[in-house]
Amino acid sequence: MVLTEKLNPADAAVMETFVVPRYLALFGELCLEMLLADESARILHVGCRTGYPDRWILERIDGASIVGLDASLPALELARNKAAVLGATIEYRVAHELPTELEADLYSHVMTLHPHASSEERLWLFRGMAELLYTQGQALVALPLRGSFQELLDLCAEYALKHDDAALTDGLEQALEFWPTIESLSEDLEAAGLDDVDVEIRQTELVFDSGRAFIEDPATRLLILPELRTALQIPDLTKPLEYLRDAIDKYWSETRFTLSVNVGCASARKP
Repeated sequence: MVLTEKLNPADAAVMETFVVPRYLALFGELCLEMLLADESARILHVGCRTGYPDRWILERIDGASIVGLDASLPALELARNKAAVLGATIEYRVAHELPTELEADLYSHVMTLHPHASSEERLWLFRGMAELLYTQGQALVALPLRGSFQELLDLCAEYALKHDDAALTDGLEQALEFWPTIESLSEDLEAAGLDDVDVEIRQTELVFDSGRAFIEDPATRLLILPELRTALQIPDLTKPLEYLRDAIDKYWSETRFTLSVNVGCASARKP
């Protein structure tokens, strides 16, 4: 599977400046809480993008070593520059997909935040993470769980009904199973060869001033909409998104639009 979307230089900067603090930090903070490590930790960050939350890990665990993998060279260059400024020793490598050329059974921890993957690709990712861990190593996966983005699915269903869009209707049926539950995420991790699974969930909301603000928000453009496209398996969402923007402006004209996100993080061990 491809590790992450390939960010261009402009989008890498936007990711770091706007998306990390507003959205990705929701997943990173929960992941950090569940990270169990000491100064001997060898941590692999799969799909690291611009390097969040690597600095926070090193501040908390002095002596730990971190390797970050991502498909986007501009994102990695930004991550390397940040590490250099901070004097942090973090190795960032270009890797387009799993499996990689990395040695198996090498890392005490393998983590990933908000992986962009289909249901089948997620299982492939979990298997790759398990292969890279040594015995009793910890895998950490933070991602949206079922119930996330329900407002968007409801508006898409409204559009599909009004415009008799059969493809979108079919996509919505598939999307019902796309985001995992606590139980299905645990089952997938166990199927990948991991055990001692613990899943935490936090229900939160993103707030937007208008439909246009939602569409143009960097977190929407770079992470939420790609996630929605993958869930629906519909490459062209132009017209439904126009409808979403107008509907949000209409239905929430006197209040801000809130988008539900069920932030989940799973911890598992390699037996």
